[in-house]
Amino acid sequence: MSGASHCGLLSLAILVLTTFVSPTSQRDLRMDENGLKTETFLSPKVEHEPGSVSNKYLYDIGFPKGHIAVKRFDAEVVDEAGHSVPLHQAYIHHWAVRRYYKPLGHHSNNDSTSTYKLAMNAGVCDSLPQYFGLGAETRQTDTHVPDPYGIEVGNPPEGYEDAWVLNLHTIDTRGTVDSLRCLECKCELYNVTVDGFGDPIGNVYTGGIRCCYDGVRCRLKDGYSSDVRKVYYMKYTVTYVDWNPSIVPVKIYIFDVADTLEWRESLQRHHCWIEYEVESCSGSTANEKCVDTKSVSVNLASGGDVIYAVAHQHIGGIGSTLYGEDGQTICSSFPIYGEGTEPGNEAGYIVGMTTCYPQPGSIKIVEGEMLTIASNYSTRLSHTGVMGMFYILVAEPLQKCNSTLQAQPEISETTVNPADDL
Repeated sequence: MSGASHCGLLSLAILVLTTFVSPTSQRDLRMDENGLKTETFLSPKVEHEPGSVSNKYLYDIGFPKGHIAVKRFDAEVVDEAGHSVPLHQAYIHHWAVRRYYKPLGHHSNNDSTSTYKLAMNAGVCDSLPQYFGLGAETRQTDTHVPDPYGIEVGNPPEGYEDAWVLNLHTIDTRGTVDSLRCLECKCELYNVTVDGFGDPIGNVYTGGIRCCYDGVRCRLKDGYSSDVRKVYYMKYTVTYVDWNPSIVPVKIYIFDVADTLEWRESLQRHHCWIEYEVESCSGSTANEKCVDTKSVSVNLASGGDVIYAVAHQHIGGIGSTLYGEDGQTICSSFPIYGEGTEPGNEAGYIVGMTTCYPQPGSIKIVEGEMLTIASNYSTRLSHTGVMGMFYILVAEPLQKCNSTLQAQPEISETTVNPADDL
């Protein structure tokens, strides 16, 4: 396995079956007078010790049933008492919720004869097929989908039903010698020489997802007790309405600034490597010039109106911009850094990302248009395992929509066994 392919530890195109669980029974359903429904769920528990890493795939998680339009998806990590957990205790490296289809009537998680189909977002990265997902910025990032739009779910292929899997990657930084380097997955602090696949890491790769896989532990301060176990959950709230003909479906696109392109005959293949490194600037360089800008340009196969956009960055990020082919700014998204100690305002951490809600019809992407992503990081310090992604929601222009228009999800050509990679 090549070094770059180890990004599959993070890539949701390679879902190793580490945990297969039934959905939690803890849920709360509410509905307002306008028919807007809100359901709150708790994921299965995740256990942590100081310095430990958990990167679990939790299958069959709770999700609203029926043919619906998702209007918002909010999440956070809580403890056993339901209290919000601060990032300086349990850092959310990332979470992602993706959709798959399982045969109707299938209820046994251990039935090796059952097959599943993968539901993909609209692209462009096959390695990022999630419908929803963020990271440490979760609590202060707006996720609402404005009217009359919605993310359509609950319309699986005949003979199948919707199911959902959560990938939750958290790092418990209590008592660690260097919490920043631990959450950036600096290899030397994890004392690992092989990655989660058992392959040698080597000396070139100094930090990132390959060094902080499920079950490893970051170095603790001398004398710090490692026996203090904590139990966490991801608490997530889905806001939605029942599907109706007046709703305009949107397509989800996810771009990765670490994308590299390969042409095979007339087809373009995206290698989205998910993460990259940022080197520190030299001491002689003026501080205001200590910025690393990484960019990539990709074609969008289909067009439409942009109705939402947001970037994803790690600590050190100073903003990202998505440009159209003519140089027009589609969206600039900037990190919000915390200033206190309470959950959602942790000093030094990115606790939110600004979002863009263009007036419908004001920003259009034409079929085949070349888009450019530019991700900016401060280089006053070096950073490993950083990310530069952009999420956008695109809809057909309103004048072209009608009651029969539906945003059909992409379906993987591969049929898989629950005992294999999903």
